[in-house]
Amino acid sequence: MSSDNIAIKVTNLSKCYQIYDSPHDRLKQFVMPRLRRVVKTSQKQYFHEFWALNDVSFEIKKGETVGIIGCNGSGKSTLLQVICGTLSPTDGVVETNGRIAALLELGSGFNPEFTGRENIQMNASILGLSNKEIEERFDDITDFADIGDFIEQPVKTYSSGMVVRLAFAVAINVDPEILIIDEALSVGDELFQRKCFSRIEAIKNNGATILFVSHSGHTIVELCDRAILMDAGDKLSIGSPKIIVGNYQNLLYAPADKQNEIREKIRASNELINTTTKGVKDTSHKGQALTEYDNELLESFDPNLKSSSTIEYESRGALIESPKVLTLDGEQVNNIIRGKTYCYTYTVNFTKSSSNVQFGMAIKTTSGIILGGTRSNTSDQKELSYIKSGTCYRISFYFRCTLNQGTYYLNAGVANLEGFLHRMVDVAVFRVIPDSIGFSTGTVDFSGNFELKLMETIDSEQPSD
Repeated sequence: MSSDNIAIKVTNLSKCYQIYDSPHDRLKQFVMPRLRRVVKTSQKQYFHEFWALNDVSFEIKKGETVGIIGCNGSGKSTLLQVICGTLSPTDGVVETNGRIAALLELGSGFNPEFTGRENIQMNASILGLSNKEIEERFDDITDFADIGDFIEQPVKTYSSGMVVRLAFAVAINVDPEILIIDEALSVGDELFQRKCFSRIEAIKNNGATILFVSHSGHTIVELCDRAILMDAGDKLSIGSPKIIVGNYQNLLYAPADKQNEIREKIRASNELINTTTKGVKDTSHKGQALTEYDNELLESFDPNLKSSSTIEYESRGALIESPKVLTLDGEQVNNIIRGKTYCYTYTVNFTKSSSNVQFGMAIKTTSGIILGGTRSNTSDQKELSYIKSGTCYRISFYFRCTLNQGTYYLNAGVANLEGFLHRMVDVAVFRVIPDSIGFSTGTVDFSGNFELKLMETIDSEQPSD
């Protein structure tokens, strides 16, 4: 890959912190090595090392949107700070190509004694704007922040929400070539969040490179071309957002004694991850080329239509088996018709006794967006209040297909008050057959109707004199 096409290149990056048990140890570390060198005695460390990053390497192309996901303490924020230059690496090299705007700890660079106007001018100049550019964009910044007359008041009088809104508004109005965001997409209310997402989408469409950290799997899948999974300072995997988020959730919910095993499985499978970018046809499943039906729409079962992205979570006393989609007559299908009702069913074998059990399902797009789902109601099913070990249940969920042509995935889960007893992601797949007489667009068919009404007729012939 040409270096001219690389926005961010991270090579063998490591970051080590010195951790002291007490302030006295910090003082000893400052003084004692010098004394020991004078008297020529062996050196001693009064700290222990904590490696926040361990030999991390990756490249991000110009125009890519890449998400970083991982558990707390995995090194995500440290990685962004090193890339931005606010932290120095212990080892390794970071190369960036383009003007960077960073949304790290929003508002941390504001002077509380300065007004909002003064902080805009200061922060925008730090981000590389000239005084003329700041003046030209000032109204856009204040309109986006939408904090009214408080713009002329000291920042110390602001609420925390107002501070982050102003900081976000400044950062995304500098036309960055590289936008770096650390958990800043949850600021403000829902209307402001949508405005933030909309602006980020516009920045992306203008060709900027975006790198951001989020704990939201949906956000990663929706916005990103690729994703990176971090854990304990290591880069475990990089590739398709849908698969990376699935691996993250698998690791997140794994029992403590299984986490190392799952880590190694994820790391070992890294080379096999499908790195299909968003906007390119998803080929992570076999035999899913849509077939055109010229005449009658036919339900059918295609044995080649299988999910290759299934993720099975560790069992905690239950095992999900035999997931399938059936017609109301009990025939197994995976090519289905819009407008008809189907049954999604699976069995659950309980290997341990459990109380207050619920079963669930969800339908997802090929990009991993959950379109909807449902779960059982324990208040209506008294037999689910306690299930003995060795019991087997068949669960059936009925749904009316209101989806347009495309391929969709199904999840299955069984849980109690303590969490999942077993969960399977992308465990089944089905295809909605193309309908030549349908006029619905998008993913969901809302059964919209069209009406044309002539309001008046305009006579194009002018009266003669």
